[in-house]
Amino acid sequence: MAFCSNCGTQLLDEQKFCPQCGAPIAAAPGAAVTPPDSSMSTQLGISINLASALCYLFGLVTGIVFLVLPPYNRDSRVRFHAFQSIFLNIAVIVIQIGITFLSVMFHAISFSLGLLVSSLHMLVNLGFFIIWLYMMWKSYKDEKVVLPYVGPLAERQAGSRDSSGGTTGKAA
Repeated sequence: MAFCSNCGTQLLDEQKFCPQCGAPIAAAPGAAVTPPDSSMSTQLGISINLASALCYLFGLVTGIVFLVLPPYNRDSRVRFHAFQSIFLNIAVIVIQIGITFLSVMFHAISFSLGLLVSSLHMLVNLGFFIIWLYMMWKSYKDEKVVLPYVGPLAERQAGSRDSSGGTTGKAA
């Protein structure tokens, strides 16, 4: 069986281009080529871009999972997104606890003030949901978005100062 020398995808004998990455097949038809040992050819069959996006899917849980899984824990992009996901979710939990505490306090003082803080709570939840979707989308597109406060912490933990190949930007 032949494999693409670029991405490691299994090929049929009559294929002239890799169906996964589009690279031309250099090997003669029928010649066996061993799959390369690259970060894109993983044991679980998940690309680095998908693994980076999945780091955000269930927050702390998937961030920790991708820091432990052997093919992905060596890739600086996946490590960065896993740490950023973990730190972002810790920040969300702390902010949620703070807003909930304020909401309970203001409900005890005045019902209308409590409703105002509860409305703020819903807006903050919507904002976190939008950030969550944005981070999954950008990481899947292999664009590195460094969030304020948690992004530099994630870069230090992952040891990935712009070594991922993605673009660096700031999200509001």
